[in-house]
Amino acid sequence: MLEILYQDDFLVAVNKPSGLLVHRTELARGEMEAAVQLLRDQIGQRVYPVHRLDRGTSGVLLMTLDSESASQLGEQFMNREVKKEYSALVRGHIHDSGSIDYPLAKLNEEKGRSRFKIEGTEQECVSHYELIEKYTVPIPVSKYPSTRLSHIKVRPEQGRKHQIRRHFKHVFHPLIGDTRYGCRHCNHVFREAYNPDLRLMLHSASLTVTHPKSGDNLTITSDNRGVFDDFLAFIEPYALKHSDIAQDSN
Repeated sequence: MLEILYQDDFLVAVNKPSGLLVHRTELARGEMEAAVQLLRDQIGQRVYPVHRLDRGTSGVLLMTLDSESASQLGEQFMNREVKKEYSALVRGHIHDSGSIDYPLAKLNEEKGRSRFKIEGTEQECVSHYELIEKYTVPIPVSKYPSTRLSHIKVRPEQGRKHQIRRHFKHVFHPLIGDTRYGCRHCNHVFREAYNPDLRLMLHSASLTVTHPKSGDNLTITSDNRGVFDDFLAFIEPYALKHSDIAQDSN
């Protein structure tokens, strides 16, 4: 059963678990479960998704209970009127705050062919981030004697496909647990030291929209309970104090 974070006569938001598809697709024909179908069966009513989360991403997933509300919210997403905040764990010690302004091109993802950028399809793309905590974990990775990590908040201006994952790969701070854009060495050591089923460390923490009927601002949140808690507890002893951070090189 999905955890319902918010529900009224027009909207319903759930806390999507990592590993669950938003809806069934041709690319995942063998999958029997998806959030849209599960929620429909759970509340006994048709639901309309208005945005998507990657399969590995957990957190706030908003749907509507009628097509008119879905259309209105869809326009808010297209017009960048929706405020989104994510929580992520990345490789390395990142700056305290910053912005990544890097256009993203569409990717050719035909089965049986190597993935490549489609030239001429680049679109404006900006992600802002703030540091929550830095860690130096005494687990060797590749040629280094320890593993550096940063826990961050991310606010993407758009919502391009894999925007956060691709942006942090671009600045050499890939997300932990990302099998497509991440660091295979980091993922390997944490699968061995922490959990062989290491998840993508990306969580949709909050979503702010204009309610399609009342016109009021509506913020829906999902904390990291059960998401990063176990992993954070695993690395918490290695969090750097502020004095350490000041001396530490980024």
